[in-house]
Amino acid sequence: MRAAPILLAAILLLPGCGLHPLYGGGESGVVAGTLRSITVAPIEGQAGWLVRNKLIDRLGGASAGAEYRLDVTLDDDITAFGIRSDQAATRERRTLRARFQLVRTGTGQVVLDATAGSDAGIDIVSSEYATVAAEQTALENLADVVADQIVARVGLYAARTASGK
Repeated sequence: MRAAPILLAAILLLPGCGLHPLYGGGESGVVAGTLRSITVAPIEGQAGWLVRNKLIDRLGGASAGAEYRLDVTLDDDITAFGIRSDQAATRERRTLRARFQLVRTGTGQVVLDATAGSDAGIDIVSSEYATVAAEQTALENLADVVADQIVARVGLYAARTASGK
């Protein structure tokens, strides 16, 4: 019973804190509309192919007359560490970093320039096939994370520009 007044006060104060849903309005909202108006430029390499496809899936696929273009440059790196006495590595860290720019297609103006990235640890086992499979799985997971970060950042940009902040 003591928690009820505290809960009621928290509920009443919540609208005043300035929080609002990023994707408010659903499919017809400003953020969703902006995300649908973005075309993703080709990205080099296997990691680029993965990230680009994930971005297209999340953005909804822009039409030919897109208002924005998303340019992404990736840095995919695998570093061995955990060296044994026979100089063989026992672990790897796969790092995927992205620098992305949101460009207004009509003017060529860069409206957002930011970075995203993540890393994953990989065990090196006696089976080379298993290690390569683990590296590939790590790349696919990292591509998911990086694409999510990029879409979230572009969504924040869309929300801020729509509200005039």
